Amino acid sequence: MTKIIAIANQKGGVGKTTTAINLSTAMAAIEKKILLIDADPQGNASTGLGLAIEERTPSLYDLITSQKLNLNAIKKTSIPNLDIISSTLDLAASEIELAEMNNREHIIKNILKEIMGYDYIFIDCPPALGLLTINSLVAANSVIVPLQCEFFALEGLSALISTIEKIKSNFNAGIELEGVVLTMYDKRNSLSSLVEQDVREHLKEKVYNTVIPRNVRISEAPSHGKPVLLYDTHCIGSQAYIGLAKEVILNQ
Repeated sequence: MTKIIAIANQKGGVGKTTTAINLSTAMAAIEKKILLIDADPQGNASTGLGLAIEERTPSLYDLITSQKLNLNAIKKTSIPNLDIISSTLDLAASEIELAEMNNREHIIKNILKEIMGYDYIFIDCPPALGLLTINSLVAANSVIVPLQCEFFALEGLSALISTIEKIKSNFNAGIELEGVVLTMYDKRNSLSSLVEQDVREHLKEKVYNTVIPRNVRISEAPSHGKPVLLYDTHCIGSQAYIGLAKEVILNQ
């Protein structure tokens, strides 16, 4: 059975897309068959995996508007075992178009039902709680939440958990919080430690042991169209995402 995991946080700049790209790459490296769905109109996951704009059609937008799967939308990446359904700026318009569709919360779920042959499907959600994110959560078995180590982190997290509970009550009874991963962790900064302590106190075992550090190599990698695991395999950022992939698999 394919497991579908949404990677979501309504705040931008928390390492969501970076986590989607590098967790997918780490899973593919241990010979899991992975499909990454770029559900963010900014298309950063597509860029981060080296897909040029002209290679991105048909895109997720085309699948949503047609409400059916086109296998040509599934693109190979340079990474063995990792495919992607990419995003274009058109996807921003799908928020309006979804609002007018019947059964609008289930469009992505119905498309993904037709996809076979993957161990995991990861959905990189947009940084907002609109219909694209709701569709992604309705389609998913579980959610991974990247959480930046900053002062307002828990406020955003509680809003997202509330949304997940509403999705669970109304559309997708099986969805669970897969886990929370602390990102941009700076061990020299006491705030990072305080946030970590607070989050672990509230969510206990739902917080991954692995934390993703602030690391210049993680920041540089997208500009080269590569996951950090390919850009610099041995840096601390790469090793952290390998550790996270192991935890995700062990928790299944």
